[in-house]
Amino acid sequence: MAEKRLDCLGEACPVPLIKTQKQMGTMSVGDLLVIDIDHSCAMKNIPEWARKEGHNVEIEEVDDGQWEIFIEKTK
Repeated sequence: MAEKRLDCLGEACPVPLIKTQKQMGTMSVGDLLVIDIDHSCAMKNIPEWARKEGHNVEIEEVDDGQWEIFIEKTK
């Protein structure tokens, strides 16, 4: 299992979602992607997309208005 990190701080939608989709396409099942975001739109769209794709998702608020989204690739 590999862990990759994606820095999307300061980027507005849809850029973080597009970067996430692109990165997930290069990963293997069981890999974990950690995305750093500070845009509330991305905090809604990325987990929504990942869950729809069937991946495991967790969100952690690391600071006021800054989150880490953890996506485990399941397929």
